[in-house]
Amino acid sequence: MSAVEKRLTTGLRVLRADLLNGDSHPLPPSVWLRWLPHGIVVLIAFVDLLANVDQMGDGYELGAEYALLCAGVQAAAVVLALWWPVPAWWASTAVTVVVALGARAQLLTQRPEFGFALPAPATVADIPWPWSPPGLIAHAVILFLLALRLPTRVAVEVLALTTLLTFVVEGVIGASHYSSTSPLALALFLGVVLLGSTMRGRREARNQLVEQAGITAEERARRTLLEERSRIARELHDVVAHHMSVISIQAQVAPHLVENPSEELKENLHGIRQNALEALTELRRVLGVLRSEHPPDPDDPHGIAAAAEGTAPHTPQPTLARLDALVENTRAAGLAVTVEIEGEARPLPPGVELSAYRIVQEALSNALRHAPGSTVRVELTHFPRGLQVRVINSRPQRPAPPSPGAGHGLLGMRERAAMLGGTLMAAETSHGGFAVVAFLPKDGGPGNDTTAPDPRPDHRPPAPRGPSARADTTGERTP
Repeated sequence: MSAVEKRLTTGLRVLRADLLNGDSHPLPPSVWLRWLPHGIVVLIAFVDLLANVDQMGDGYELGAEYALLCAGVQAAAVVLALWWPVPAWWASTAVTVVVALGARAQLLTQRPEFGFALPAPATVADIPWPWSPPGLIAHAVILFLLALRLPTRVAVEVLALTTLLTFVVEGVIGASHYSSTSPLALALFLGVVLLGSTMRGRREARNQLVEQAGITAEERARRTLLEERSRIARELHDVVAHHMSVISIQAQVAPHLVENPSEELKENLHGIRQNALEALTELRRVLGVLRSEHPPDPDDPHGIAAAAEGTAPHTPQPTLARLDALVENTRAAGLAVTVEIEGEARPLPPGVELSAYRIVQEALSNALRHAPGSTVRVELTHFPRGLQVRVINSRPQRPAPPSPGAGHGLLGMRERAAMLGGTLMAAETSHGGFAVVAFLPKDGGPGNDTTAPDPRPDHRPPAPRGPSARADTTGERTP
């Protein structure tokens, strides 16, 4: 098939989709006038019905029943255009062609030279054809309503087809002894189509302006929120963190300022220092949350977290004790998940458990989005110095649908691991799956030089290459 034939086929397909479209496009109520425009259209349809019956019955001599039927169909088409403009245009066009051909038969047979006497003072040349005045007005209203709600392309198509039919009826088929209404009709149709398309363009531009103003207001509110959160983070860092550091140092130095301090005093001061250090660690994590610009909701489109944690606004932060609920909800979403726990479980700080839970949650959510039908293995290995988390999924069994996520999942997991002084690696496996491996030190924190075991055991995934390497630096997931 040549390029011309392809373009012609495509054009015909588009034309058929536009002109054989039965979808509803209702005229919305006016902002200020409410349903008054609909009432005006109905009134025009009623007046046009009466005028059409008179024109078709007396002017064209088509008979009372025939005239009433055709006039009723065209009036109904005007009302129908309030909801279905394309079918209404087809109905009006069909009635116009039928009436024009019926009137043509009368124009050809009822001639004065054959003894036909026209009602005085009319003459044959005074009979409007092929568009009767009432039919012309009805068709113009329908074209206006169509151009007001459908794309300009559709309005141009129906205008071109109306022009073509007018030319065929008058220029090709023809009649005699009539007053041509085609120039007036086509000029009127062109005017109403231009008016309707212009009003539609203005309405769309106004809607886009309102939408853009809303987006700008949202961005301004978001920027204000981020600035306020940054200000709070600075205040917490400059004031609270400073005082907690002083308390920790003073508690460490205090035993040396007292001669022969009791064991009870040493224990109390040690406890004060430990509490201050833990408060500093948690404060750093809070500061990281305050400075974060990426809300978590887009990265959990399957609602795993909401189902596993509950939706109450004051629900406590999850820990590994809720891992079973998270896995069960993932299985309910259609993913086969197995859990393996190795090593001697030791008490972990709340921040470590929260980060481990979030990493597993994000990895499972990624598997649901990017590897449908795969099998996922979650491994938790307890070491003396911390916790290793491994989430590995197999090759997807079917193509993944488009993901609504914002692409910050891996970046968020890395930030959580780095906040604890840990490490995280994400890469494709040699079998076409994906692996996320993280080590979270038990006593680590930002800036601490914590020695962690190699997070990649003997069956570790290969180093990222190609698309995976890009995912490793941008935070976007490529299964």
